[in-house]
Order: sequence, then structure tokens, then C-alpha cells
Amino acid sequence: MRVVAIQSNYIPWKGYFDMIRDADVFVFYDEVKYTKNDWRNRNLIYPAQGPQWLTIPISKDAVHQLISEVTLPTVGEHAGWQQLHHKTLTYSYRTAPHFVQLKQLIDEVYLENRWTKLSELNKFIIKKICSRLGVKTEFRDLSEFNVPDDRVGRLLELLTQLKATEYISGPSGSDYLKDKASLFEERGIKLLFKKYPDYPTYPQLGEKFESGVSIFDMIAHLSWEEIPAHIWDLKAPFTQKAG
Repeated sequence: MRVVAIQSNYIPWKGYFDMIRDADVFVFYDEVKYTKNDWRNRNLIYPAQGPQWLTIPISKDAVHQLISEVTLPTVGEHAGWQQLHHKTLTYSYRTAPHFVQLKQLIDEVYLENRWTKLSELNKFIIKKICSRLGVKTEFRDLSEFNVPDDRVGRLLELLTQLKATEYISGPSGSDYLKDKASLFEERGIKLLFKKYPDYPTYPQLGEKFESGVSIFDMIAHLSWEEIPAHIWDLKAPFTQKAG
């Protein structure tokens, strides 16, 4: 049983979906503190003028909340953020070859739904894209499990309850997990770190290829059938052993 547990991100890049497909079970790790200026509420898009941030306005008080508790503006000066993001994405990608399929997605996300929680929005987008790409990974929420508060103990208990045999961490996880491999081994869990492959390029609106932008960019430029070959149908290894 291979498990990945990551916080939900706003319109993530392709590497996030690469990790989802690596897993048998993917856990939205949203019962942890919200962090400012992170990927939870923003990501990069790539119009012809160059990369730009698409950011959901979040209250400054959100840093005192769990990600699952963070609310989205529905009144006041930022109440129209959904329409603004839809408009920005439309103008940014309307000349892309597969804009129609992106438009179908953003119409559903921003025009047909009204979002009040950041986590719910992020999970909806991620699951919708995975479904369209035929990803069979099972999704779970950290809130379903009774786990302790300490950082490593919480993760270990989650994996134990899921009967995990392998845990895949993002590359940055090595900063605090690389010296904890023995704790995982004691529970019969192999600790792995993601090693992103050299993802293939594809034509973009900008002159220079930018790999680390939202998957929305890929959806605007490639057909749904072409996308897998640019994320996971690759010969490069996906993971490496800890240490």
C-alpha cells in the first residue's frame, strides 16, 4: 500500500498530479496550519506576457487556522474573486489550441459553484482533473483519522491506520524526514522521496518554456489524451529511497 499525504494546493502544477498517481491512497493533509505566501491559495499561470501569480485573497487571520478552516471571501471588496479568476484565465489562454477544454473546466469551477472554504475548492479542482485523466488513486482526508498533533507522530499514525507499506514524500520532505527513516522502518514502512523527472516540453504562449506552472496551462495547450505522456508516461524514475 503506497501512500502520499500532502496539503491541498490551488490549481497545482503537473508534479502534484504525478505524485497523486504514484499513490494507491492520497491523503489531503489539510488538518494542519495554513501558511501564508504558499501554494494553498495561489499558483502560476503563463500567458503570452510571461508567468504571473493567480492568487485567492485570504484573510490575514488565516495563519491562525487549519487549512480546512480557511474561508473564502463572499462579501466585501474581494467577493468577486471567482469571476476575476475566470476572466483572467480566459484572457490569458483564449488563444491556446485547447482553450475550449480549459473553459469547460473553469466554467464549472468559477461560474457554476460558489465556494466558501479554500480546502473544498482545491480538492474539487484536483479531483475533477484526476477524474478526467483517468487517475484511479483513492482520495482520503486527514480529518477522517484520529492522529496526534506532533508533526512526525501524526504522519506515522496516519500511515499505520492506512496499513501503508510505502510512504512517498515530496522532495522538500527530506529536510525533516531523512533522519527519521528508522521510525518508519519500525512500523514496516519504506520511506521514499519523490524525484521529479525531466518533464517533456510542449508549445506555450510564452517564448521560453516554463515547467513549474499550474496544470491549467497544460490543459489549455494539450488534449486530455496527450497530457499523460507529459506527466507520468515517462521512462524516468519517479521515486528514490531515503538517504
